[in-house]
Amino acid sequence: MMYLKIAVVAIFLAGAAGAYAYVKGLQADLATSEANNAKLEQSVAEQKAVIEQQIKDAEDIRIVMKEQQELNDRLNKSIEDLKDKFSKINASGKKRDIGKIAEDKPEIMSRVINKGTKNTLRCMEIAMGAELTEKEKNATKKSEINPECFNIANPSYQPYAD
Repeated sequence: MMYLKIAVVAIFLAGAAGAYAYVKGLQADLATSEANNAKLEQSVAEQKAVIEQQIKDAEDIRIVMKEQQELNDRLNKSIEDLKDKFSKINASGKKRDIGKIAEDKPEIMSRVINKGTKNTLRCMEIAMGAELTEKEKNATKKSEINPECFNIANPSYQPYAD
């Protein structure tokens, strides 16, 4: 009977030791899970921040693309106006011939070319970062603008405004 008691106590102690080891293992697993969970939560927070930044960047890109499209539309209108200038039909029903005009009226053509060259050089200065003058900034009439690049030289001038 004594052996039976010793065996029961031994089984009980072995079971208690096994339960203790099992609980310790569970505690270690729980600590690992908590550490992993903390890392996951940090990762989720970082990903949310990245997503928010991407949404903001996408909105900024949409705004810039809209501005670019508006600029392209204005430039296309300017190109069409320029094409119209060179393809005007004169009183006799013929297209404008710049070479013929230059032969017939060289002084006028020289003045026109010189003024156009001066305006174009000013456009290049502005495009390279030169500051606008007050006269350029405040020009609102067609007679006050730089017709070669009014879109960058004369911000107050709105030729296509309805």
